[in-house]
Amino acid sequence: MANTKAYAATAPDSGLAPYAIDRRELRADDVAIEIDYCGVCHSDLHTVENDWGGSKYPVIPGHEIVGRVTAVGPDVKAYKEGDLVGVGCMVDSCRTCSACESGLEQYCDEGSTMTYGSLDRHDGTVTHGGYSERIVVSERFVVRVPEKLDPAAAAPILCAGITTYSPLKYFNVGKGHKVGVLGMGGLGHMGVKFAKALGAEVTIFTRSEAKVAEAKKQGADHVIISTDEAQMKAAANSFDFLLDTIPVAHDLNPYLKCLKHDGTHILVGLLTPVEPALQAGLLVTKRRVIAGSLIGGMPETQEVLDFCAEHDITCDIEMLDIRNINEAYERMKKGDVKYRFVIDMKTLKQG
Repeated sequence: MANTKAYAATAPDSGLAPYAIDRRELRADDVAIEIDYCGVCHSDLHTVENDWGGSKYPVIPGHEIVGRVTAVGPDVKAYKEGDLVGVGCMVDSCRTCSACESGLEQYCDEGSTMTYGSLDRHDGTVTHGGYSERIVVSERFVVRVPEKLDPAAAAPILCAGITTYSPLKYFNVGKGHKVGVLGMGGLGHMGVKFAKALGAEVTIFTRSEAKVAEAKKQGADHVIISTDEAQMKAAANSFDFLLDTIPVAHDLNPYLKCLKHDGTHILVGLLTPVEPALQAGLLVTKRRVIAGSLIGGMPETQEVLDFCAEHDITCDIEMLDIRNINEAYERMKKGDVKYRFVIDMKTLKQG
């Protein structure tokens, strides 16, 4: 696995550039994968530029990986050479805590080993992600990609997809529910598709009048302009769930007023402090709940791929030459992508 081509950042302000790494030799339970496509997540950008602190350089991002199996270790039972597979946000966990035993590896008591930027539990090396030719991953953290799905468009399901699918399933969203989706980026547009497929009535909240037509195109039943006080007032006490995909600090209070009593505001995009402060009375007086949700465990990640195949759901993507990755990051900062960049790894071999 020596001399694997990749793209890496070597400092917060370095941008991404060609870089060579060595992938490990197969352990007994490992699957070797030749990467065909890798989605570009906003988390990649945050990690490359050390926005959250703690980035370990060099950083090789990428956790929306689809490719073909090229080799397996002697203990691997589920996969064989040639299988179309995916790798998402995690590549390991303790495997023994109650969360892991329940197939909720994302909530591992010891913390999951992430696909990039984590320390390998066995040899202490830093994990490197999918902006590379190939990857080696334990069988438990590999999923099967249904051949029915477009493999490029399936890649973002491994992060943007599972991140929005998991909470909708956990809260049993379905027919008779009114769901509001906050934000219409990579996560938001997938949230709309899943909520609709589960039978809910879906409304997109957006700040921009210009996005109304696009919101309807994505399948939303209704659109609310969140900056329009009259529209927000009319929406008071009407939603069962709000799926909040907005990744930056924003005022939750106006949205909480839109929830019915016992309604739930689900945060999936925000990892920083809530600003401005919450008005606790909005929770107490209507028994409203603010909840959070992180990606999904491995059984549910397989489930969402199968669900997408059954319901013909894929992510809206723009294919990317990896040599243009830095320009793509600048476009992401401006929200100039509908709705996910996906790197064609053939372009890495050409570089």
